[in-house]
This record gives sequence, structure tokens and C-alpha cells, in this order.
Amino acid sequence: MTSVAIIDYGMGNLHSIGKAVEHVAGDLRVSITADPAVIRRADRIIFPGVGAIRDCMHELKRLGLDEVVREVAGRKPLLGVCLGMQLLLEFSEENGGTPALGVFAGQVRRFPDGLRSTSGERLKIPHMGWNQVHQHAHPLWAGIPQDSRFYFVHSYYAQPARTQDSAGTTDYGIEFTSAVARDGIFAVQFHPEKSQHAGLQLLANFVNWNGQD
Repeated sequence: MTSVAIIDYGMGNLHSIGKAVEHVAGDLRVSITADPAVIRRADRIIFPGVGAIRDCMHELKRLGLDEVVREVAGRKPLLGVCLGMQLLLEFSEENGGTPALGVFAGQVRRFPDGLRSTSGERLKIPHMGWNQVHQHAHPLWAGIPQDSRFYFVHSYYAQPARTQDSAGTTDYGIEFTSAVARDGIFAVQFHPEKSQHAGLQLLANFVNWNGQD
């Protein structure tokens, strides 16, 4: 039976994402696991994350999962979610500067103070709530209308070094990359499990994706 492993290192909203994946997975087996062997055997992998990036990196290293993520990334379909996206880059400004996994070239930066909307309204940090994602062509956007709205909660944003790694952008006073993709990896800053129909469609696309562009 085809399987999906959701990586459990104690720093993700695992119950809600697990339920959402089960809802769209059909007869796929869904496992929430910290077992490297189960993750390596899985056909598809979801890499969630919430909280502070330094704590996440500490737990990944303690459990030996940092190398597992690097190993499977690009070998089989992998979906990063929220902090799971930021962890795939090289370095984050959070916590005074934190090295990350380096799967994608680029950095994670804090939203600058004083951001304003196009109407002049002062924007709060963290960026929290619904916002549009402008999609760049990729199979995981199938069936999702352009500029659909997804649910965000974050104070830092990804800045990939290569423009071709950006799979979606969002405006919040500045335009930032809200999705990255390359070689069987797709990662999003927003929470698909909290994003109603569009988010469930993205998860359904992922569990049926063969990792090809």
C-alpha cells in the first residue's frame, strides 16, 4: 500500500495536518512518525513545523532527522509546511541567526517594521490570517484558481537565492516567496490544513503527485 509519512519531531501541528491528509488520502496509509526507517520507506513525506527555528533544528538533530530530511529530499515527493519550508533553506535570521538544512539556497528574513498595505493601512507582524498566493506553474496547483487565499501565521519569510525555486508569491507590504519547489520538493509558508477547499486540494494533489514537474 502506498504510504505518506508525516515527520514528528515534536514541533508541528500534527493532529490537524494528519486529519487533513487522511481526509484526502483515500486508501493511502498515513503515519505520523519520528522513526527514520518509516520515513525512508514512505512513498511521500510531509515535513511540518511550528515554533522557533532554533528549537526545531535542535530537535531534528537530537532525533537524527536532519540528515534523514536531507537524504529523502529530492529522492521522493516531499511537502514542507510553514516552518518546514523555512527549515529547508540555508539560514534564518530568527533567534539571532540559525543555520538550517540547506536543501534550498537562500535565507529566511524577518518582515521589516513599518509595513503598509496598498491602501496605506499599517500591517501587523506576525502576518496572520488569509492572503492570496500568486502561483507559478506547478502540478500541485492543479484545480486551485490563481490567486486563491490560504491561511498564514508567520513573522519570517523565505528568500530563495534562485528565482526559479519560487513556486508562489504573496504580498504583505512586500512581495515574498510563499512557496518553493524543485526536484520533487514542494514547500509552502501557509497552512494547507487550515486553508479549507484550496488547502485540501493542494494536499490531494500532493498525495497523488509522482514528484515530476
